[in-house]
Amino acid sequence: MGWFLKAGRSDSADPRHTVVSVLQAADGTSVGAGVLLAPDQLLTCAHVVNDALGRQLFDPRPPVDDKVRIALHGPATTTRYDTRVAYWVAPRRRDGSAGVREREDREWLGDLAVLRLETMPGRVVAPPRWLPMEPGQFLRAWHSTGMSSSFADVRVKTCDEVIGYVDGEATGMAIGPSYSGGPLWSVDANAVVGIVAAAVMPPADPVTGRPLPHHSQNVARRSWSIPWQRIEAELRAVGAGELFETPEPDPDDPALPLLIDLLERGFPSPSLLGDNARAVAELCGYGHQRDVTAPTPEEFAGLLVTEPRALPVLIGVLRRHDPAVIPDLVAAGRLSRVPKLLSPREHRRLTRILDGLPESLRARLPEVVRAALPLAAAFAGGDTVAGLLDHLEDLPGDSRTDADGLRVPGLLRAVEYLAALCPDGPQGELRLWANAVVDRLGIPATSLAERRTDAEEWARARRERTASARVLAQLERVDADHYRLRLWCDEGAGPRQTSTDGATARTAEQVAGELLQILQSLQLSAPDRVRPVLEVHVERDGLNLPVDEWLGSSADDPCGLPGVLGAEYPVVVTCPELLHRHERFHPDWRHRWRLLDTDLSLTFDHPAQGRTEVYGALLGDKNAVRVSVDVPPRSREVIVQTCLMMGVPVVVWDRGWQEPSHAVQRLSLVPVRELPEGVRAYRAKSMGRPEEYSGRPVVAWSDADRAVPRLHLAEP
Repeated sequence: MGWFLKAGRSDSADPRHTVVSVLQAADGTSVGAGVLLAPDQLLTCAHVVNDALGRQLFDPRPPVDDKVRIALHGPATTTRYDTRVAYWVAPRRRDGSAGVREREDREWLGDLAVLRLETMPGRVVAPPRWLPMEPGQFLRAWHSTGMSSSFADVRVKTCDEVIGYVDGEATGMAIGPSYSGGPLWSVDANAVVGIVAAAVMPPADPVTGRPLPHHSQNVARRSWSIPWQRIEAELRAVGAGELFETPEPDPDDPALPLLIDLLERGFPSPSLLGDNARAVAELCGYGHQRDVTAPTPEEFAGLLVTEPRALPVLIGVLRRHDPAVIPDLVAAGRLSRVPKLLSPREHRRLTRILDGLPESLRARLPEVVRAALPLAAAFAGGDTVAGLLDHLEDLPGDSRTDADGLRVPGLLRAVEYLAALCPDGPQGELRLWANAVVDRLGIPATSLAERRTDAEEWARARRERTASARVLAQLERVDADHYRLRLWCDEGAGPRQTSTDGATARTAEQVAGELLQILQSLQLSAPDRVRPVLEVHVERDGLNLPVDEWLGSSADDPCGLPGVLGAEYPVVVTCPELLHRHERFHPDWRHRWRLLDTDLSLTFDHPAQGRTEVYGALLGDKNAVRVSVDVPPRSREVIVQTCLMMGVPVVVWDRGWQEPSHAVQRLSLVPVRELPEGVRAYRAKSMGRPEEYSGRPVVAWSDADRAVPRLHLAEP
C-alpha cells in the first residue's frame, strides 16, 4: 500500500521523545518507563504496570480492565493518556515456574507488557528502530520522568540473548529505581536494543535497609536488561506478531474484488477517490503520499481489508455525500474477517461511556449479553470489557431485518439492553451513541426503536423477578474421568444456553473451572450479589456424582486458592429422566411445590423400607414437600429414585457410608427454602472441621415453577 503511509520505525527518532512515563494510579507520579513500539502502543515491564496499579510487584495475573496512565514527552509539551494492557508476559522464574520472589530471585524471565493508547496521540511520534543487543555496545538510558539530564550511559558486558548485563560509567547518573521498562538506546546505531529490567543494588544493612559503606569488592553501577532478541520472541509467543509485521491484504479475501469494483464505480475520478482516501487516512492515523493525487482502487481496497476500522470510517465519510453505496459496502465488508463494526471515534466514545459506569453496572455486561443475544452468549473475549466488545463487533445482526435487508448489529442490541439498566445520564449517552451508529450504517431508526422496546421489557421483568439466578449444567459421563457439559443461565426469564460445545470431553477439574467462572459472573451481576444456585442435571446413575466436591483451579491465581464448587455456591441435583418418567405424578409434583413453605417432611430411615413402602407412604401423604433418606446405600438409591419419580420436589440424603448421617440430621432443622444454602454452609464447614461435619450431603431439587431446557435432555 504505497500511497497510504503507516508511521513506521525511524532511525531519526529523537530518543528522548520515545521514552514514556508510566504513572502511578494513586498520585500520578512516575514509577517506571516505557518505549514506543508504534504510534499508539508502547512496551514496558510487567512489574512496572503492577507497581503503577498498586499491585504486588511480580503479580502474574494480567490486569483485566485496569487503565494505566502514561505520559508522552514532546519537544515542548507533555501529554497524558490512558492505556490498557494489550499483551502480557507474566514474570516467571528462570526454571519457568511462576511466582518470582522479590528478594530472593536475582534474575527472571517474561516481565513484559504492551500498552495500547485509548486515543491516538494528537502529535504522532515515530517509534525507534530496534536492533539485537550485543556485547560491547555503548548504550544510554533515561529516568521515567523523561528529563534530559537523567540519562545514564552504560556498556553491554555480557548478553546471552536472554539477559544482558550492563555496567555504568564512573561519572554521571547511574541506573536505579524508576528506570525499569525504559529503552536502552544504542548511541552508535541510533536504535533501541533492549529495555532496563533491574539494577544490582549494593549490600544493605538488614535492619535499617540503608546501603553499607562502600567496599572495593562491592558491585557498582551494574544493571541487567531484556535484550530485543528475547522481547521479540516472548511477544510473538503470546500472539503479538502484528507488532513486527506490516499487514498485507489476503489475495484470497472474498471481499477484496468486490471492494475494488465498488471503489471503481463509486469514485470514477482520481480527485474524488483521493479526497475520500485522504479523509480515511487521517481518521485512521495514516499518512499519505503528497506527490500522487490518489491511490489506486486496489491500494484503497487493500487498506479496507487490512486496517480493521478503515471501512467503518469510509462508510461514515460517504454517509452525507453518497449514501446509496453504503449497503453494498456493508455487504462486501461482511465477507471479510478483518473489518470491524465501529469507527475509531465510535469505539473510543463507547469505551469512555463504559469506563464511566459504576462497577456494579459493568459487572452485569455478561448478563446483558446473555439476555440480548442468547444464541451468541458463549463468547471468547475473556473477562475484559475490551475483549467482550471485540467479540460483539464481529457478530452479525439479529434475525430481524428491515425492507432493505439491513440488520441491527448484535453490539447495538446489547448496548440497548445495557442502557435499559442504567440511570438517566448514562442511559441517554448510550442511546445517543447507538442512534449515531445506526444513522451511519443507514439502518432505519424504527428498527433500533423496536430493539429498545425489547430491552425495556426485559429490564422491567428483571426488576420484578424474585427468584434467585441459577446455572443449569447438564453432565454426561464419557468415561471414568471425563464428562460432556452443556450450560444454561436462568436469571429469571427462563434458561438461556451459554455454551454450544457439548461434544468436548472435559475432566472434573475443567468442568469445575468453567462452572466457577460463570457462577462468579452471575453473582457479580446480581443487584444484591446473592450467590446463584448451581443446578446439575444428571442421569439416574449420576445422582451421587460428587460435583459439589470438585475443585476448579485457576491458572491466573498465584496464591493457589482452592475453588470448591459446593463450598462456594449452593449445588443441587435434578434428574429429568426420573422426573418425567411417570407424568401421571406431575400434578402431585406441582401440588407439593405450591405447599413448599409448609415444610412438611417425611423421613425414611429404616433399612427394611423399599420401593413399595415408599410408594405407599407418598400416596398416603401428598402434602409432604421434602423427604430425608438415611439408610444404607443399596436401599438409599431405590428410595431416592422412587421419590423423584413420584414428584417429591426436595430429597435429601448422604452419599457417604456413615449411619446415621450427621448431615441428614443436621439439615433436617434447616427450612426447606434455605436448604440449598444450608447444604453449602455444611460443605464449607466440613472442609474446616471434617471430624465434626463428617457427612457428604446431596439435595435433589425439582422446581415446578421454573422451566427446564428439555431439548438436550435424555429421553425418558
